[in-house]
Amino acid sequence: MLKPRKTLATVPSYHPPLAGRHGMRLDFNENTVGCSPRVLERLRSISPEELAKYPEREPVEVKVAEFLGVPQGEVLLTNGVDEAIHLMCETYLAPEDEAVVVVPTYSMYRIYVMAAGAKLVSVPLEKDFAFCSKNIIAALTEKTRFVAIANPNNPTGTVASAQDLYAIAQAAPNAAVLIDEAYFEFYGRSVLADRRLQNVFVARTFSKVYGMAGLRLGVLVGATEQMQAVRRSASPYNVNAIALACLPEAIADRAYVQAYVSEVKQSRSRLESNLAAVGIQYWQSEANFVLARVEGNAAAAAVFCNAMRQRGILVRDRSADYGCEGCVRITLGPKEHCDRLLAVLQEVFDELGIAEGVSGR
Repeated sequence: MLKPRKTLATVPSYHPPLAGRHGMRLDFNENTVGCSPRVLERLRSISPEELAKYPEREPVEVKVAEFLGVPQGEVLLTNGVDEAIHLMCETYLAPEDEAVVVVPTYSMYRIYVMAAGAKLVSVPLEKDFAFCSKNIIAALTEKTRFVAIANPNNPTGTVASAQDLYAIAQAAPNAAVLIDEAYFEFYGRSVLADRRLQNVFVARTFSKVYGMAGLRLGVLVGATEQMQAVRRSASPYNVNAIALACLPEAIADRAYVQAYVSEVKQSRSRLESNLAAVGIQYWQSEANFVLARVEGNAAAAAVFCNAMRQRGILVRDRSADYGCEGCVRITLGPKEHCDRLLAVLQEVFDELGIAEGVSGR
């Protein structure tokens, strides 16, 4: 009888709660208003002939490399950052290897590590989800071949310093160290321009600030000789023609991105200030979302999310993540979305008796 690899039997399935997403989308850290008008215009101009041809990734990689300020040989466009993570695991992990991941964090690191058959070593963040490089370095062994760090981290929004990240990479010279900068634009700090070590990789996404989650586009950057190995694991047609046609327009419209980031940062500050005013625990975020503990148990968090949904606002229950019991993650958007969010939060807090209510300031 045909059976899959034994390692897959223990791999958890990732089932994002995408069904019935009707309302204001503050649950998946997407751009809440959509992509640049220039992207929409390019979509409208795509011809039947363009769709009939196999997609050419390399010409667009030249433009992305120029945009990022790195050599073309260091750039690989991927089917979202998820594929970048998958390719890293396929390239560098064998069943006898170990991979180090901090928790809580993005669940696909764990899934792809386990699918490769490697041993997963989870290192908890410190109190208040603070990052500690010493704890990660202590978890490294001669078998460590992959380290994944989201910076800013998801779902906490907390960050690690460049100094800490390089200390880890130096301590693990035989491991591929992936710095996942999916939320870079909201943080503004990166290790991309100063990758001193051959084992440091950086991933970026065009799903968040660029508003193209539906097109599935990411980019992986690493030393040229390492990227040559990663490309051997990648399909030559991993990114579709529509996504490739739209990406140059997306990265060219810097004014659109800058304006959206500015509004999100203002909304983030407003939400954090209002949560603080009513005594709701939250973690200061450098991303486009805020993690808050609305109650001390998972059941209460689920009730809270349902109450928000009934009022037309979707937020994400993160109680299942390590150390996040009773926590919800709330994505931020422009001012008008934040106005509505704060008004509904007040209603829900009043209804559930969680706090005295938040003001709409």
